[in-house]
Amino acid sequence: MAGAEIERLIQLLSRLPGLGPRSARRAALHLLKRREALLDPLAEALVDAAAKVRTCSVCGNFDSSDPCAVCADPGRDRTVICVVEDVSGLWAMERSGVYRGRYHVLGGVLSALDGVGPDDLNVERLVARARSAEVTEVILATGVTVDGQTTAHYVADRLAECGVSVSGLAQGVPMGGELDFLDDGTIGAALRARRPV
Repeated sequence: MAGAEIERLIQLLSRLPGLGPRSARRAALHLLKRREALLDPLAEALVDAAAKVRTCSVCGNFDSSDPCAVCADPGRDRTVICVVEDVSGLWAMERSGVYRGRYHVLGGVLSALDGVGPDDLNVERLVARARSAEVTEVILATGVTVDGQTTAHYVADRLAECGVSVSGLAQGVPMGGELDFLDDGTIGAALRARRPV
């Protein structure tokens, strides 16, 4: 049907999140049809990213410089660290444009099912950073899943000895959310986190 090079391209594309074999085949076909406009620049960008992008030694973000642009920004609030599971969480927080502190990427969540224990996460570096005299608060922004909440409790316990305030993101009804479309857990969390109006 297709040459070995095309099949390899399809196979590699199908490993990306959200792309199954059919979507990967369509993406490969689209790239091949638009070689000069898409395929060649994409190949160049991939080679460039593989050669230059590194993990920040301070927070765990991806960037071409170390420390990353966020850690190196002198306008950032150095008293607050927001802990996220993965770089995607950091990028989501940055996209919101609301948070102006620093970050710490754990590199995952505790998961007995997946064999991920405390030693597999970047917790020790966080504890060392939290002991700094300039840090006064650590915000735990892990997912609202069993593993995410287990990880948040573990990290909070480890930070207890550091003398910093530990907080978590509010949970509940999202902006624009209608009660009729929310699950029971979200409604319960919103009720427990209610505040005076």
